[in-house]
Amino acid sequence: MRYILATIKFIFSIYGFVTFVAIMFLVLPFVFIAAMFSIKGGNIIYRICALWARLWYISVVIKHKEIYAAPHNNNKQYIFVANHISYLDIPIAFLSIHQPFRALGKYEMVKIPVFGWIYKAAVIQVDRSDSTKRAKSVRALKAALAKKISVFIFPEGTFNETTKPLKDFYDGAFRIAIETQTDIKPIIFIDTVKRLHYNSIFSLTMGQNRAIYLEEVSVHSLTSKDLVMLKQKVYEIMEEALLKYK
Repeated sequence: MRYILATIKFIFSIYGFVTFVAIMFLVLPFVFIAAMFSIKGGNIIYRICALWARLWYISVVIKHKEIYAAPHNNNKQYIFVANHISYLDIPIAFLSIHQPFRALGKYEMVKIPVFGWIYKAAVIQVDRSDSTKRAKSVRALKAALAKKISVFIFPEGTFNETTKPLKDFYDGAFRIAIETQTDIKPIIFIDTVKRLHYNSIFSLTMGQNRAIYLEEVSVHSLTSKDLVMLKQKVYEIMEEALLKYK
């Protein structure tokens, strides 16, 4: 029975990959057109990506659900931070955030054929191996914030493959929050690793996929001296929520 279930999961994962790519090719021309229109074009690309994610969720029977553990203001600018444990963390981010934003992502994803074109148009890439490129990414994030566009960052940097609810956070999101005086809005994704485990792209399963909005964290009047405190505060809020909902 175990082998039968594994075979079914494998076939379903192949189906999921094929539908993901098929929908990608459908939206690709619209992404190219939107990319010609600067800031507004960038906002349109994110809406296209959200549509792509929604259509794909329907095709693989994944149910998106948002839970608001604290009030959220879609008209307010934030630095969104979320835990990172699955490739599905990207689609759920597009579905969960209902306001203009720009995401920070790994530079390496640009190298994926075809998908890399959309990724390059939609995401601010970061190459952590090079300090000059890291600084360029920070400037791009600040430029988005200066234009009243929110940003989305995984403060863990990469997949959490530990036994802890969260990996240690990088400073970047919190330093930018303080320097730009932009409040932080934590979100946790608690089902993505069940729907698609980081160990294998052939582990796709159908079911619910929840995004939980947590209380916002104000950075009003904070300075660089408060960076460690701010990072720890957000970490504890997210850790507590992950333990509660899991």
